[in-house]
Amino acid sequence: MKMKIAVSILISLLVINAGWVFAGGPDYKERLSGLIGEAVKNNPELKAFEEKIRVYRERPSQAESLDDPRLKLSIVNVPLDTFSFNQEPMTQKQMTIMQKFPFPGKLALKGAMAGQELEIVKKEYMEKKNDIVRQVKVVYNNLSFINKAIEITENNKALLKEFIKIAETKYAVGKGLQQDVLKSQVELSRMIDHLISLRQKKQTAIARLNTLLNRPVQMPFEDIGEIRQTGFNLTFEGLQQIAVENRPVLLGMRHLINRYRFAYKFAKKDFYPDFDVGIGYGQRDDTSAVERTDFVSAFVTINIPLWYKNKESRKVAEEAANIRKATEQYNSMKNNLFFQIKDILTELEENEQQIELFSTGIIPQSTMSLQSAIAGYKVNKVDFITLVNNQITLYNYEIDYYRFITDYENKLAELEAAIGKRLF
Repeated sequence: MKMKIAVSILISLLVINAGWVFAGGPDYKERLSGLIGEAVKNNPELKAFEEKIRVYRERPSQAESLDDPRLKLSIVNVPLDTFSFNQEPMTQKQMTIMQKFPFPGKLALKGAMAGQELEIVKKEYMEKKNDIVRQVKVVYNNLSFINKAIEITENNKALLKEFIKIAETKYAVGKGLQQDVLKSQVELSRMIDHLISLRQKKQTAIARLNTLLNRPVQMPFEDIGEIRQTGFNLTFEGLQQIAVENRPVLLGMRHLINRYRFAYKFAKKDFYPDFDVGIGYGQRDDTSAVERTDFVSAFVTINIPLWYKNKESRKVAEEAANIRKATEQYNSMKNNLFFQIKDILTELEENEQQIELFSTGIIPQSTMSLQSAIAGYKVNKVDFITLVNNQITLYNYEIDYYRFITDYENKLAELEAAIGKRLF
């Protein structure tokens, strides 16, 4: 009678274990979305990039502004014998104001270059933001997997303890083998060891997630939710187009190319002179006999690009080379990105097939096999080692099933970061 009760308990535990394998938490995505919003708002790395944007936002107006005017105060033609200001008619107290004017178009080009540098920094911020989002998703997915693995292991530990009780009961009445008891105890110890490892990994994952969210690293996550598989049906060609239009690092490279193009135009402007314009006023002291008229003067100074072959021409060639270099870097980056997208899609397809195989084939079949083994063990048609092996096999398959889902979701997070756009 005790044996029948024990076997009934085993079957009940097995049904409980099998019941949640394909369940999905209804609010997992909502919780994850909330954490992503928190990370985007509070992550220190992103805040640093926001300040960097503010720094670069102040530069275009500076670049487009004229240099400060210069004021010159001087005395001229003062006689050394008396140092008198009214002895000689050419003695003057002079005040001159000067302003430098770059050749027309240069300031606008300098402002345009600074504007492109600002856009590059903005794209760097978006790239970092996408990476932070990817990290939050991956860490949270892994944390959910660890939680599920702990739950599966705990349930299987309870099931294995029932196996051990049955083996010990049969051994006590001379119908079982001592090796059956030892075998089950070894497997139980391995499960306990695995639980220790999982709980350590959970604490590490929690600390990492808190770091991304700018929370205290020891802050717990009580209700994580169960990871679910996300539907996905975009094509490789569609993802390529999305990546070209949205990936911040590609957009940043385009702004860099534009920046070099403006620099190229600026270098060609250097063939033309800049101007220094000034106006001066000279004050002369009167004598008792003569009333002296004050002087006014004006001037324009230009630089002559006499050494243009060694300087200005070389600068134009340098900026042209920068344009070609940045263009090829953009093409290389785009090709590598397309390869990354293709590689991710291949792994997603593999994971999707594995999830389907496990959910519709391997796990239901393994569950039925274990149920059959329990029934056979009840009537002494299946040995205890086979029973334990079937239970351990199902346990491993359940862990693998959730690992495949986690890998699938992590690859989706990687794909979103690769194309530069949230898809789900």
